[in-house]
Amino acid sequence: MPQSTADQPPGASADAPEHRTRGVVPVLAFAGIAVAVMQTLLVPVIKDLPALLTTSAADATWVLTATLLAGAVATPIMGRLGDLYGKRRMLLASLAVMVAGSLVCGFTDDLVVMIVGRALQGFGMGAIPLGIGIMRDLLPPRRLGSAMGLMSSSIGVGGGLALPAAALIAQHADWHALFFTAAGLGALSMLLTVLVVPESPLRAPGRFDRLGALGLSAGLVLLLLPVTKGGDWGWASTTTLGLFGGAVLVLGLWGVWELRIPAPLVDLRTTARREVLLTNLASIMVGVAFYAITLVLPQLLQLPRSTGHGLGMSMVVAGLCVAPLGVTMMFVAPLYARISARRGPKVSLMLGLLIIAAGYGAGLWMMSAAWQTVVISVVVGAGIGLAYSSLPTLIMGAVDPSETGAANGLNTLMRSIGTSVSSAVIGMVLAHTSVRAGTVEVPSMQGFRIAFLIATAAVLVGLALASFLPSRDRTKRPVLLASGGDTPDRQAAVTVRP
Repeated sequence: MPQSTADQPPGASADAPEHRTRGVVPVLAFAGIAVAVMQTLLVPVIKDLPALLTTSAADATWVLTATLLAGAVATPIMGRLGDLYGKRRMLLASLAVMVAGSLVCGFTDDLVVMIVGRALQGFGMGAIPLGIGIMRDLLPPRRLGSAMGLMSSSIGVGGGLALPAAALIAQHADWHALFFTAAGLGALSMLLTVLVVPESPLRAPGRFDRLGALGLSAGLVLLLLPVTKGGDWGWASTTTLGLFGGAVLVLGLWGVWELRIPAPLVDLRTTARREVLLTNLASIMVGVAFYAITLVLPQLLQLPRSTGHGLGMSMVVAGLCVAPLGVTMMFVAPLYARISARRGPKVSLMLGLLIIAAGYGAGLWMMSAAWQTVVISVVVGAGIGLAYSSLPTLIMGAVDPSETGAANGLNTLMRSIGTSVSSAVIGMVLAHTSVRAGTVEVPSMQGFRIAFLIATAAVLVGLALASFLPSRDRTKRPVLLASGGDTPDRQAAVTVRP
C-alpha cells in the first residue's frame, strides 16, 4: 500500500538502505560523463565534417544542431517522465536511445542518417536531471551535497576529458570509432545502472502531459533553430525572424495550456517563484560562460604560429591543455559541499561566478603560451564547478519532491540555452573579427578577447541575479529539503511504491 514519504528517514527512501546506495554516486556520475563525451566527441573533426560526409559546410552543421535540439527537448520531458514512472527506468531509456543513436552514426557516412543518429544521441542529455533526482530520492543528507555537485558537473568533466581522447582517436583511427566509443560508454553505464542503482520508489501523481510535451518541443525547436543557424541564414532574414516569431507564439500558447491543466509538464507557477526563476536565469549565464572557453582555447592553441597569435599545437596537445577544465570541476564537488553546508548554496554560486570572472579577466592578457591556457582552464573550471554544483541544490530547495525531475530538467535546459546563445554570439564575433592568414580567414586575437569579455559580462549578470536570491536564513527550509529533509506538507502529493 502506498505511504507518505513523511514516514521515511530524511534523504533516503525506505527501499534504499545505506549499503544499497554506496555505488550510486560513481555510477550516476559515470553516466553523466558518458553523455558529455557524446556531446564533445565530434569537436576534433568539426572542420573535416563536410569532406567526411560529402556535403557543404552549412549542411554539415546539422550534425551538431540535431544533438542540441534533441537534448533541449529531452531534458524536461524525460525529467517529468521520471517523476511519474520512475527515474531509474527513464535514465535507462535515455541511455538506450543514446547508444542506439551512436550505433546508427557509427555505421553510416550518409548525412541524413547521421543527423538522425545524432538526434537520438541527444536524448542522452536526460540522464543529467534524472541522475540528480535519483540522488535526492535515495541518498542521506550527509552525502547529498558532494554527490549532486559531482553529478551536476559531470557534463563539464566529461567534456573536458573527452577532448584529448577524441582527438587521439580521430588522429589514429577511423572517425567512426568515436561513435563506437560513445556507444560502449553508454552501454557500460546502462549495465552499471542496472546492477548498482535501485529504483526510486517516489512517484508524482497525475498523467503525462502529452500536449504540453508536444508544445514545448515545437517551441524549443523554433527558438533554438534560429539561434544556432542565424549566423548562416542572416539574423535579419525572413527565415530567422519568422522562426523567432513562431517560437514566441507557440511557447505563449504552451504557457496558457500549462497554467490550465492540473498536472502540467512544467509547473509554471513553481517556475515563477523567485528562487527558481533567478536560479534558472543565472543558469543561462553560467552556460554562456562555460561554452566560451571551449570555443576559444582549442582554436587559439591549434592556430599556426605564423598567424602571429596562434600557439601551433597539435589537436591532442590542445585537448590536453583544455582538459584541466573538466578535471578541476570534478575535484571542486567536495569543496562545494563544505561551502554550501556552512554558507548555503547562494554563497557557493556567487563565489563560483566571481572565480569565473577572475579567470576570464586574467585570460584577456594570458593567451601567449600553452601553460597560460592551462591556468585559465583550471581557474574557470573551479568557478564553473562551484556554480554548476550550486544550481540543483537551489532548484530542489524550492520545489516539491514530486517535481524534482522536471525542475532539474528545466534547469539543465536553461544551461543548454546558454551554451547555444554562447555558440551563436561568439561564433559571430570570431567570424566578423577574423584576419587573413595566407589564403584563409582565421580568428583574430581581438576576437578571442571579445569572446572572453562577453563571457565576463554574462558572469557579472549572473552574479547580479544570484545576489537577489534569498539568503541562507530565509532559505533554511529549502536548503534542508535539498539535503533530503523533506517536510510532510510538501510530501503529501508524493507516494512511495512498495
